[in-house]
Amino acid sequence: MNSVTKAEILRVLQTGTIQIDGVLPWSSNYTFLVTVAEDELEIPAVYKPRRGERPLWDFPTGTLHLREKAAFITSEALGWDLIPPTVVRQGEYGPGSVQLFIEHDANQHYFALEGDPSFQKPLQKMTILDVVINNADRKGGHVIVENKVNIDNPQDINHPQIWGIDHGICFHEEYKLRTVIWEFAGEPIPQNILNNLQSFQYKLRNPESDLNESLIPLLSDNEIAALKQRVDRLIAGCIFPNPGPGRHYPWPPV
Repeated sequence: MNSVTKAEILRVLQTGTIQIDGVLPWSSNYTFLVTVAEDELEIPAVYKPRRGERPLWDFPTGTLHLREKAAFITSEALGWDLIPPTVVRQGEYGPGSVQLFIEHDANQHYFALEGDPSFQKPLQKMTILDVVINNADRKGGHVIVENKVNIDNPQDINHPQIWGIDHGICFHEEYKLRTVIWEFAGEPIPQNILNNLQSFQYKLRNPESDLNESLIPLLSDNEIAALKQRVDRLIAGCIFPNPGPGRHYPWPPV
C-alpha cells in the first residue's frame, strides 16, 4: 500500500469490486469493513451505505455519506492530508461512502496525543478543519494515528500520520461545532494555516472552480453559503475559536 498513490487509491475505491468482510461494531450507523479490488490492487476500506444511516432530527435523511465525501474534498482543497481518500459510489447495499481504511492502534486517539508537541501542527490543522466543516462530532476516537509511510511521500517513513474519520455529521448551516480539541482556543492561527484558508476562500468564491463543482452535488446551497461565511470569519478573526454557546463537546467524548 505504501507505494500506491492517492490517485490510484481513489480510482480503485471508485471503480473496483467491493467485497464485504464484516460489520464494524459500535457504530451508530451500519458500517462495513470491505476490500475493494481492481487488477492487482486490493485496498481495505470502510463502506457506509445510505440505507444504513440512522435518521437525525437536524440533518436531512440520507445525506451523511455525501458529507463524508464533502469533508474529504474540503481537506484536499485546503492542501491537508487529514481525511483518508473517500468516494461515493454504489455498493451491495446501495449508494454510500467508501473510505480507505487506516491501520491504527485504537489506544492512540486524541486524548493520548493532547499536549504532545510532535502532534501540534497537524492537530492545529484538524482544529481549523473542524471549524470550516462545522463538525458536530469530533470525538477523541475520531483522531487516529498511522505510523506508516505517508501515501504521497514514500521517503517520509517515520513520520506519524494523523487522520480524522467519521465526518457524516458536518456542514450544517447552523452552528453545530462539537469537538474535544479545544487546546488552541484563543491562540493566533499560524500564518501557514491562514495562507491555506485564503487559498481555499479564493476557490470558494469562484463559482466555476473545481471545488464548487465538487461540493454542489453533495451539499445544499445554504450549506455552501454557510461554509463560505465560516471561512470568512476565521480569516478575519485570525484566532482559534473559543467554545460557542451551549453544548460544545460530543458525547461520548471518546
